Amino acid sequence: MQVRFRSLIKSTSAEATLSVIVAMTHIAAISVIAQTSPVQNPNMADNPLLSESSLPYHIPPFDKIKDEHFEPAIEAGMREELKEVEAVANNSEKPTFDNTIVALERTGRLLDRAERIFENLNACNTNPTLQKIETDIAPKLSAHRDAIHLNGKLFARIQELYEHRDNLGLDPESAYLLERYYKDFVRAGAKLSDTDKEKLKKINTELATLQTQFEQNVLKEKNASSVVVDRKEDLAGLSDNQMASVTAAAKAEHKDGKFVIQMQNTTGQPLLGSLQNRQLRERIMQTSLARNSHGGEFDTRNIVTRTAQLRAEKAKLLGYANWAAYQLEDQTAHDVPTANKLLSDLAPPAVANAKREAADMQKIVDKEKGGFQVASWDWPSCAHTTS
Repeated sequence: MQVRFRSLIKSTSAEATLSVIVAMTHIAAISVIAQTSPVQNPNMADNPLLSESSLPYHIPPFDKIKDEHFEPAIEAGMREELKEVEAVANNSEKPTFDNTIVALERTGRLLDRAERIFENLNACNTNPTLQKIETDIAPKLSAHRDAIHLNGKLFARIQELYEHRDNLGLDPESAYLLERYYKDFVRAGAKLSDTDKEKLKKINTELATLQTQFEQNVLKEKNASSVVVDRKEDLAGLSDNQMASVTAAAKAEHKDGKFVIQMQNTTGQPLLGSLQNRQLRERIMQTSLARNSHGGEFDTRNIVTRTAQLRAEKAKLLGYANWAAYQLEDQTAHDVPTANKLLSDLAPPAVANAKREAADMQKIVDKEKGGFQVASWDWPSCAHTTS
């Protein structure tokens, strides 16, 4: 399990000390598994992800990490964590905070390391190989997490501790950690029947695949939606740095002699505030708004619809009215009515303010005899004149 909150193991009594010794012996056995199991496979001996980095602050050795290292390391990490968790779940001793919660905090180090490095690299410097790995590994990781959260023996130990939490003499940090574990397992379906657990596993696996498809399609559509400009004069208003950027983008996309405005992964596009050519501004905004919803291989509408259906099914299975209720229960707002009230309180003044700004912009456009009604693609440019 990923380390979240635990920093120090605090014990004062002789009984507590003995408990810690027993727990640490148990954890040491887990560590032996963690250290020895990967190297038994000679084909993985040169995988730098299998051991903690010796660099300062354990910074990953990126110069040694190759794309092909990730999937074997993540799969080894999943196997390793399941062994570690099983050791905790099958512990014959009465559950204690140390031999259950602390022991769980110390599991999954290899998986956590390999997955964290992979996710960061895939997010900021992806390529087709990493995306293929992400697609392959997403449903496996979903099944792996379910194997832990839906482990009946493991949850029984956590639940017993939670039900007797007031008598455990825990410090506030430990008490919160125990509560967090219990709630996370319950929200993940630990209290469901065996039949419903199987339904949940199928839902989670499909959701993991859909989420990966959605994220990758958003990125691919962004990359495929660049706006090509033929004439330099159409780019009037851009700064020297902005001109350098659209020129470099054209070169990167092998469109020499032209200029390329690459889409950003937001609705608003930065260059809209500088461009003087209104037709080009409209073209950029319409391109931005149409992404993933105009047909083609990157259209996400069916993915979004199916995701919404599965989320509704999952929420109902877990005892919630809808997905929003499930999500908000563990957030600051806590419930749907509170979130809706926040939005309903915010919307009227926000809309009124937007209307005032639009009216101010329109006055300036009319004064300058612009001859057009302010639209969404004009807003960033016109906003400069009213600020």
